[in-house]
Amino acid sequence: MSNMIPKMKCLIVDDEPLARFHLKELADQIDFLSVEGVCATALEADTKVKESEIDLLFLDINMPYLSGLEFLEQLENPPLCILTTAYSEYALEGFRLQVADYLLKPIAFNRFYQAVNKAQQQFIINEKLRKNTPLDDPFLYVRQSDTFIKISWVDILFVESMQNYTKLHFKDKFLVIHQTMKAIEESLPTDHFFRIHKSFLINITHIDMISGGRLFINKIELPISRTRKEELLNQVVYKKLISK
Repeated sequence: MSNMIPKMKCLIVDDEPLARFHLKELADQIDFLSVEGVCATALEADTKVKESEIDLLFLDINMPYLSGLEFLEQLENPPLCILTTAYSEYALEGFRLQVADYLLKPIAFNRFYQAVNKAQQQFIINEKLRKNTPLDDPFLYVRQSDTFIKISWVDILFVESMQNYTKLHFKDKFLVIHQTMKAIEESLPTDHFFRIHKSFLINITHIDMISGGRLFINKIELPISRTRKEELLNQVVYKKLISK
């Protein structure tokens, strides 16, 4: 696999413990998959998807309270999804929702491998499209109810995740919009915006100071997660460091 293509972050959602174990066992054999968690209900998965960056769902259809299909339909920006079920009559419903593939239980490894390869091809296409976003036009529109507000991404200081909403911070104002952090991040140029924490995406041109595990933008202190600090220093700071 090319080093340019990141691993796909996966979430396994199934109300049967044995099915969860089996899917994780299969996923652990694939070098381009990283299992970020397992959930027993769609409600639990809903929280995880909104709080984390998930690229691929392994989603059981038949679950209590909220079925896999109901859960998938209500996601505003769903990740790629592979449906799993013991009932073949759901296949057409799954394809209506544009899922990457559909696995019938019990799941054999060769069929699993075929499905995840299909999902990875789509993931690679999405990544390339995202990275090739033309940056000539700095303007975007954000939606608030039936109102569309024109903004310039150049003026965004940082983006803050607030569960189902995100808050765009500017020098003299902020906008709260009903959009996931993942969707916002995919709309912004990757060479200007950097995720320093699961809750914060920053515009690197507005960084004033980095000290320890903290970063300052417009006199506002933001946390840097331990896992992101080294990458931030390598990609942003060391390239422009005068005194070494």
